[in-house]
Amino acid sequence: MKAHTFESQSSITPTKALAFLKEGNLRFIQNLKVNRNLLQQANETREGQWPFAAILSCIDSRTSAELIFDQGLGDIFSIRVAGNIINTDIIGSLEFACRVAGSKLIVVLGHSNCGAVKGACDHLEMGSLTELLSKIQPAVYDETLTTEVNKRNSKNITFVENVATLSVKRSVRSIINRSYILEQMIEKGEVAIIGAKHDLETGRVEFLDDTWVQNESSVEKQLDY
Repeated sequence: MKAHTFESQSSITPTKALAFLKEGNLRFIQNLKVNRNLLQQANETREGQWPFAAILSCIDSRTSAELIFDQGLGDIFSIRVAGNIINTDIIGSLEFACRVAGSKLIVVLGHSNCGAVKGACDHLEMGSLTELLSKIQPAVYDETLTTEVNKRNSKNITFVENVATLSVKRSVRSIINRSYILEQMIEKGEVAIIGAKHDLETGRVEFLDDTWVQNESSVEKQLDY
């Protein structure tokens, strides 16, 4: 399979980009990856890159976006940080991916059994990690289903997974809120954004349909959430 070109990237819609990722994840969980000549793809992209999507995921060693979506060199931007949190540098990277490099889709990808989320649930403080985990803390407070205080910690897997999902949803809204560039591109239908969670046990990625934002009305709905 050849790497994407400017022409092939230009023909991809946000909806089609999402379909590519869903198809790739299905191949991954079925162990049916596409046969690629990675050296050829490296040569094909040596003078330029045209990724169709930008994926913000955790640094967890089991969540490589290229692998779980079965994509090759030059297909996606992969932005990785513990807990898939949002900061100014992440926003700037996404703006580059979409406005400059032409990507059509942003995915905020959380995952099950996330160590960063567990740390936030336990209110862990440790060096510079303290500041990073503070960006997940709002999702901890947003979780209202777990009412018993002694169960609001990392030992309660249900609580952890609820917080992880809420954190992904908050990140989607934060990207739209903090980037006028991306907000405008989404409102025009040039780019879409969606949240998702990767199950480490099965390999399956669940896309969160209520975070799918692709036009002006869905932007307004998401920001009013």
